[in-house]
Amino acid sequence: MGIIKFIKNWTLLCSLIVGSIIYLLFSRINVLEPVGDFMGPKLVDLMPYVIFCMLYLTFCKIDMHNFRPRKWHFALQGIRVLLTALVVLAIQFIPAGDTETKIIMEGVFICVICPTAAAAPVLTEKLGGGIATMTVYMIIANIFSIIIIPTFFPMVEKSADISFGLAFMLVLKRVFLVLAVPLLLALLTQKYLPKVAAWAKRQKNLAFYLWSFNLSIIMGLAMRMVTRTPLTGMALFLLLFLPLVVCIILFTLGKTVGGIWGERINGGQALGQKNNVVGIWLMNSFLNPVAVIAPCAYVVWQNIINAVQLWYKNKYGYLKW
Repeated sequence: MGIIKFIKNWTLLCSLIVGSIIYLLFSRINVLEPVGDFMGPKLVDLMPYVIFCMLYLTFCKIDMHNFRPRKWHFALQGIRVLLTALVVLAIQFIPAGDTETKIIMEGVFICVICPTAAAAPVLTEKLGGGIATMTVYMIIANIFSIIIIPTFFPMVEKSADISFGLAFMLVLKRVFLVLAVPLLLALLTQKYLPKVAAWAKRQKNLAFYLWSFNLSIIMGLAMRMVTRTPLTGMALFLLLFLPLVVCIILFTLGKTVGGIWGERINGGQALGQKNNVVGIWLMNSFLNPVAVIAPCAYVVWQNIINAVQLWYKNKYGYLKW
C-alpha cells in the first residue's frame, strides 16, 4: 500500500524515472536493442493519439460560461514576447567565434519561445485551476506562435530557413488536430451525448494518467538527446541548469501576473508548462541541434515542479506557491 500511495502522490516523478530506465535498458543492453529500435518510433507515433484522448476527456468537463478570452491571457503573451526579445537581443552581442555561448543561449531561447503544452489543462485541473480559461489561453498562445516563431528565428540563426508560411502551417496543424478537433468533439458530446459527457466528468484521473504515459515517452526522447550529445563540462552543465532557472522564472511570473486577476494556478501553468516536443523539433530543424539538451532538461524541471505542487496540493489542500 505504501508503494501504491507513493506512486499516486508522485506520478509525474515516477513517469520520468520509468521513461529514463526503459530507454537505458533498451538502448544499452544488446539483446534488447532491436526491440527498442522497433518500439521506440511506434511509441513516439502513438503520442498524438494519447494527447487527443487526454484532451477529449478533459474538454468534456469545460464550462462554456468561462470559455472567453481574459486580460491575463494577453498579459502573459506580452511577457512571453518580451522575454523572447530580450534573449534574442542578448544573442546578438555574443562574439562570432564563441560557439558554446551561442549554443547555450539558443537553448534558453527555445525554452522561452515554446507555446504552452497540450497537457496544461489536465494538470491545471489537478491543481485546482480552470480548464476553459486554460484552453482559451492555449489557442491564443499558438496564434501568437504563428507570428513570433518566424519573426525571431532568423534573428537567432541567420541560416534558419523558416518562413511565415511554414510556421503558420506547423502551428495550424497542431492547433487543429491536437486542440480544435477534441474540443469540438467534446462540446458536441456535451450537447448531444450527455451520458457520455457525464461518464467523462466522472473520470477524475484518467486524463492525468494518460499524460503520465506520454511523459514517460517524452523522457525517453530526452534521455536519447542527452546521452548522445558531444558537449561536456561547463557548456553541458549550463544547458542542463539554465532551463531550471528559466522554468522557475516563468512559473513565478505566470503566478504573479495571473494572481492579479485571481488566476495564480492558471497563470503559472500557462507560462511555465511548455510544449517541449515542439521545442525539440524546432531546435533540430532550424537551430543548432546540440542545444536540444535545453528543452529536454526543461521537460524534467517543469514536471518535477508540477510533481511537488501536486504532492503539496494533495497533502495540504492548497498550493503554497
